[in-house]
Amino acid sequence: MTVDMALARRVLQTEAAAIQALVDSVGESFEEAVKLLAACRGRVIVTGIGKSGIICQKIAATFSSTGTPAHFLHPAEAVHGDLGVIQGDDVVVAISHSGETEVVRIVDTIKRLGARLIAITGDCRSTLAQAADVVIENRVSDEACPLNLAPTASTIAALAIGDALAMTLLVAKGFRQEDFANLHPGGRLGKKLLRVEQLMHSGEQTPTVRLETPMRNVADEMTRKGLGMSCVVDESNHLLGVITDGDLRRHMLNGANIESRRACDVMTRRPVTVSPQTLATEALHILEQRKITSIVVVDAANVVQGVVHLHDLWRTQMI
Repeated sequence: MTVDMALARRVLQTEAAAIQALVDSVGESFEEAVKLLAACRGRVIVTGIGKSGIICQKIAATFSSTGTPAHFLHPAEAVHGDLGVIQGDDVVVAISHSGETEVVRIVDTIKRLGARLIAITGDCRSTLAQAADVVIENRVSDEACPLNLAPTASTIAALAIGDALAMTLLVAKGFRQEDFANLHPGGRLGKKLLRVEQLMHSGEQTPTVRLETPMRNVADEMTRKGLGMSCVVDESNHLLGVITDGDLRRHMLNGANIESRRACDVMTRRPVTVSPQTLATEALHILEQRKITSIVVVDAANVVQGVVHLHDLWRTQMI
């Protein structure tokens, strides 16, 4: 068997050209579609059949993972009972390159229910386009298929339009990295998006002493809690400083009688801290840059919330 490598390259070039051609066509209709989606009080229903239907499933998943509740509706199943999923406050995104597929069969119901309709189609004169509130044109000159039959360039272009809608909508809604973390708790991605409040040692696990605590007692607290450090706090648990194993060693090497000292004599003032909402990856970066093993977690009022240790971050397999 001979593999036509030139054909493989042409496929990629054709699909890349199809997406590139969309750049200049992003205009008023696209803006109207984003505004319609942003104003949606229900869900976004994405529908299409065949290869377009597969693209729709991915677009619906992207919407849902970036803060816009979305659902894929198969148009053939829709006319056999699944139309009940569409409500009047929904926005339907229908994808059909010809604009004349089975999707057209559910248009009347969409309009009767009062849901809004966005069409992504290669034919702005089609039945689907004529019924839509907003039409985003997805015209391609040729499919990547050498027979110019199999949906290839048209489907990849539709997928790109869906991604552009979802990402533009993400920004318009003010969707943040923290929001993304909340929606992706599982797998390697979820681990990378953990926040330190989910990993820190808090409550009774947090090593804390007062300014006047004798260093013998400070050492006992550090040993019991096993984090190689202790926070120095006031009566309201505001952070005043930290004492680490390294601080103890340095004072001992300098010939100081450590047992005669108090926490305030040994502590490092104004230590580096993070907030509970700090991403674990950011905390790990700070620890490695500063060559320290623990970092104190404080709230906006500088009240100690806990301590996160380097080993806690390593266990998430972020490195």
